[in-house]
Amino acid sequence: MSSSNDNPAWPEGTNPKNALIIETTRGEVVVALRNDIAPVHAERMKLLARERFYDDVPFHRVIDGFMAQTGDGQYGNGTGGSKHPNLKAEFSDVPFKRGTVGMARASNPHSANSQFFIMFEDGSFLNGQYTVVGEVVRGMEAVDQLKRGEPPRDPDRIVQMRVAADAE
Repeated sequence: MSSSNDNPAWPEGTNPKNALIIETTRGEVVVALRNDIAPVHAERMKLLARERFYDDVPFHRVIDGFMAQTGDGQYGNGTGGSKHPNLKAEFSDVPFKRGTVGMARASNPHSANSQFFIMFEDGSFLNGQYTVVGEVVRGMEAVDQLKRGEPPRDPDRIVQMRVAADAE
């Protein structure tokens, strides 16, 4: 990803206008959004962060060796979305690997809304089936510490999520 980076606090190549700071109960995670391949999904995540939709939302599905899912600010259990309409899929050839952030959806490929997941390991079986919206550029150790379960008992949460440029 090429982008301007005038703040040395940001990982190389990270543009704060297209990055999210996710403060979790396990630490801070920085996600560089892939607006080059999923511009509509990236904008949705920034919109919801600015609406504070993700604040205090649990990681409701955390599967060891696979991924951690969150983003249901409606019900907190994986069955809800936001007040905004579902999004048309933006599938790409970018592979799902450790640290990839993908948009969760129902069986309909055009049903992503607010929920997203972060990969613990490579997941090539997801390639071309789900929208890649970003990648963790800092804080993967916090993701690795999330409590496991479907749902986890006393789940970890997003304390606050914001667009990096808004936090400067």
